[in-house]
Amino acid sequence: MSHKESYTPEEIARLLKVSKLTVYDLIKKGQLSAFRVGRQMRVDAIELENYKLRGKEVKTDDGSSKQPTPDSSPSSSVVICGQDNSLDILAGELEKQINEMPLRSYTGSLDSLIGLYKGKANIVSTHLFDGDTGTYNIPYVRKLLVSKSFIVIGFIKRIAGFYVAKGNPKSITSWPDLTKKNISIVNREPGAGARILLDEQFRLHDINKLQVAGYEQEMKSHLDIASAIASGKADVGVGIEQVSKLAPVDFIPLIEESYDLVLLKNEENMQLISAVRKILKSKDFQEKLRSLGYNMDNIGEIRWEQ
Repeated sequence: MSHKESYTPEEIARLLKVSKLTVYDLIKKGQLSAFRVGRQMRVDAIELENYKLRGKEVKTDDGSSKQPTPDSSPSSSVVICGQDNSLDILAGELEKQINEMPLRSYTGSLDSLIGLYKGKANIVSTHLFDGDTGTYNIPYVRKLLVSKSFIVIGFIKRIAGFYVAKGNPKSITSWPDLTKKNISIVNREPGAGARILLDEQFRLHDINKLQVAGYEQEMKSHLDIASAIASGKADVGVGIEQVSKLAPVDFIPLIEESYDLVLLKNEENMQLISAVRKILKSKDFQEKLRSLGYNMDNIGEIRWEQ
């Protein structure tokens, strides 16, 4: 590799054959030095080579590891997981509070919660719909973090629904419409909130996902979904209203989802929790989110803690 090259965390994860969260954990602990280009984090090729030469620890999927060298001291960097643009605004405000820019991981809701459980993230966002209760997030957080003390803080509410072609030529308005023979969908990856919403609605409506054309066709973001619909690769996909304004598609609103923040409650995190709640209650911060069209009825409120 050329020393002039640089890599994203995703590319490094593929090179080292580890998960993306492992790479973010290495950056968080100071074992890999990263820099930012706009919103994107990158690591120089020479830094990656030096890391491997130093023989620092990389935990593999089978649980094996090498003993880290003495200089692998942890960093105070904060890792924020989630994809919504509101989190980038939160990261910018948090930088003013802690005097360093938080690291951003763009993983889905379920994987983010698992990362929090494993200590690989500090703040995670979730929008996980539970069909049995008709509510968001709390049922999943309680089950996944059953052995942890945590706090769920209200963040934003946003409208989820269908992206369809301009004019909605196939008259798609409801979940059962996705089973029509002339309809093909594009899906999110497993663990994403939009994927879980779709799967829960299929369960509630007794829809066999194997009979839905395109169910296995996966995209990594709401914008990818909207772009796929705009380009005619599929007829419909699930996403949020804000992103529909960035692509030439129509949006069919279906549900208001709660997009909450989850943090572990421990001595190390108490100052962070306080800083986050202070930011969420700030009128200036709320105005920035309001300009993007978000509902903030319960922003900063504690939805659950244990």
